[in-house]
Amino acid sequence: MGSCLSCVEILDRVLAVSDLSPETATSPERDRIIVSKGHAVMAWYAVLEVHGLLASEVLDDYGQPDGALWAHVSTTPHAPAIDVSTGALGHGLAIGNGFALAARLQNRPHRTFVVMSDGECDEGSVWEAALFAGHHKLNSLTAVVDFNHWQSLGRVSEVIDLAPFADKWQAFGWQVHEVDGHDPHQLDAALAAPCNRPKAIIADTVKGKGLARIEDTLASHYKPALAEDLQTRGAN
Repeated sequence: MGSCLSCVEILDRVLAVSDLSPETATSPERDRIIVSKGHAVMAWYAVLEVHGLLASEVLDDYGQPDGALWAHVSTTPHAPAIDVSTGALGHGLAIGNGFALAARLQNRPHRTFVVMSDGECDEGSVWEAALFAGHHKLNSLTAVVDFNHWQSLGRVSEVIDLAPFADKWQAFGWQVHEVDGHDPHQLDAALAAPCNRPKAIIADTVKGKGLARIEDTLASHYKPALAEDLQTRGAN
């Protein structure tokens, strides 16, 4: 729940600025969105449903044995907007590189967005992918990092400190924007900013945002939702 509530606004705005719609979902020309932090799958499925890219009745299948929707982001015929399965952290940005480079080689206009967690930026594969994208100036590629300051075993700053985080991306040849990840206007402005190289948006967020029971706690990474949480979140 914590991982979902820190990035739900990010997922909504990325999908909103993309050209993904029920009409374009199966088109090879449309934008690509990779949710690299696959453990935020509940938020991604919900956002897809809100935007008409996943049928409401399919949500009831979430996490069920032999169901259509798995507990990490997974490809399914019920959601053609999902291009790749994710969950093994650190792979999404490299896949995004592949989509962006393929679009350039095929002279296709689509953009690629990769939504990442801050904890996965401990992975060396992330920085290899960042170096590759910067070198090739993949300007159709945008990475949005959900910087909620927690990972599975503790504070990011205590496990492996990422600071100075923005400087690292800039050193790898990326245009960097630092925003409030819960502010749709700041997210929209950063996503729309013109760029001639890959773009990294560092979205400062709060894990478990909106639920006082778990907000900004390590426990929010593991605790399930309770019935009363729906009313609490709605009141906020």
